[in-house]
Amino acid sequence: MSEKNWYAVYTRPRSEKKTHQMLLERGIETYLPLIKTLRQWSDRKKRVELPLIPSYVFVNIEEKNYRSVLEVDGALGFITFERKKVPIPERQMKALMGIVEHGLDVEATAANIHSGDKVRIGSGPLRGTQGEVVDIAGKNRFVLRIDMGYTLIVDIQGAEIIKV
Repeated sequence: MSEKNWYAVYTRPRSEKKTHQMLLERGIETYLPLIKTLRQWSDRKKRVELPLIPSYVFVNIEEKNYRSVLEVDGALGFITFERKKVPIPERQMKALMGIVEHGLDVEATAANIHSGDKVRIGSGPLRGTQGEVVDIAGKNRFVLRIDMGYTLIVDIQGAEIIKV
């Protein structure tokens, strides 16, 4: 029996929720990180849930289930590197889930951020998570790189950061 791993699945634009639901209906363990944001239209404002990382859902599957994921309408392909599907480490998925679950102020960027010190979070919901600190708009922010080329930027208290 092969082991389960987390993978990022690229979806059609604006079909993340539908793809996520269809994967669940097939019995596939899936995760879609959503954040609440305020959207303004010409006549009103409304709080809506949007995917944290547009056009991606995450699945926890064995190799034998690759095909069943891609059979779902909206699933375009797995994130690959040198033509191999890239598993996402469990610790990174737990950190991502913790960020969303605890409602931390978070944004995703495809920018590849290099500056800052390597740190470990010493307390709070992200305890033990490692990353880099950068100064953005005068706030200390924690940066968590995930293996698919995105960087998560999370506001945290400076006292929670331990330099490693």
